[in-house]
Amino acid sequence: VQLVESGGGLVQAGGSLRLSCAASRSTFSISAMGWYRQAPGKQRELVAAITSGGGSTSYANSVKGRFTISRDNAKNTVYLQMNSLKPEDTAVYDCNTVPIDRGSWGQGTQVTVSS
Repeated sequence: VQLVESGGGLVQAGGSLRLSCAASRSTFSISAMGWYRQAPGKQRELVAAITSGGGSTSYANSVKGRFTISRDNAKNTVYLQMNSLKPEDTAVYDCNTVPIDRGSWGQGTQVTVSS
């Protein structure tokens, strides 16, 4: 499946961004999805995940209470609402299935949070 992320940008600490990830296939609706991020010099981490039907979500401790993952299966799209952003949230954000489908990485979207 092809994935196209958008919505990143430069924001001040405390600000908000909403990321979107559009999938190319209708089989998107049967896949658990996640948002991943990788900061320079660090390993990629899973920050939020959502089940195929959207009924259950999970978050990394570092973003819990600030980020919200959601999905619209009719639009083959998953979202990440990010509030109260911190400089340490600066990273390239990607979406992918959970577990990862290594053939489906998109170009990612850069999020930069200034202090």
